[in-house]
Amino acid sequence: MSRTTVETHEPCAGCLSRRDVLVRGGMATMSVAAVGVLAACGGSTGSSGSGDGTVATPDASGALAQVADIPVGGALSATATDGSPIILVQPSAGTVVALSAVCTHQGCTVAVDGDQLACPCHGSVFTLEGANVSGPAPKPLPAFDVHVSEGAVLEGAA
Repeated sequence: MSRTTVETHEPCAGCLSRRDVLVRGGMATMSVAAVGVLAACGGSTGSSGSGDGTVATPDASGALAQVADIPVGGALSATATDGSPIILVQPSAGTVVALSAVCTHQGCTVAVDGDQLACPCHGSVFTLEGANVSGPAPKPLPAFDVHVSEGAVLEGAA
């Protein structure tokens, strides 16, 4: 009868065991996942504008935008005088409505996406009137008062 002998080897200095490799790989995976979650949930400004990345900012007169810059039946991302992101919508020629561009789900900035408004963080979609279409957002986007004077969109009621 023959006997088989098994040689044991001492691990080399600095070598990782199979367990060490698995633990470190798991920790790296969890770290990457955590960074992704934090980036998605962290009030991202996202892309915004009229679809081309532009954002209207108030000028020296306090005008949020010019009516001519807002497409009829479309929208334009803008910034309110307090610095908050807003969406200016022109449902019919010369009529402008303003909506908060802050998603009611977790505060990300929604962007104009054709004939709707989309949140880049968690996929909420709103109509140009601010109503929920889909996604996790619990409420519509709130509207606030703007008026048009000499072709300029100004904050507040007329």
